[in-house]
Amino acid sequence: MKRTVLSILAAGAAVVAISAGAGAQGSVNSSREVYMTAGTHQFFVWCTGGTASYTATADGSSAEDAQKKAYEESKAKGKCWPVWQGKVGG
Repeated sequence: MKRTVLSILAAGAAVVAISAGAGAQGSVNSSREVYMTAGTHQFFVWCTGGTASYTATADGSSAEDAQKKAYEESKAKGKCWPVWQGKVGG
């Protein structure tokens, strides 16, 4: 019983943390329709091998196009991969 309660509390805390992080993004939109539109897209660039991860933006005809551009820029920094977070500005 004690484990179940702790698991529920931990899951609740994770949901709160994720919600707070999403709210902190401000004007970043992340729906499927937005993914397919042109503009400035934001990425969390996840890096391995001791390279620090970071946040970046790139312009493209879609998020996929922008991600390719962000990936080309990130290759110079090490083993990094940009993960789409949303479109900046709306």
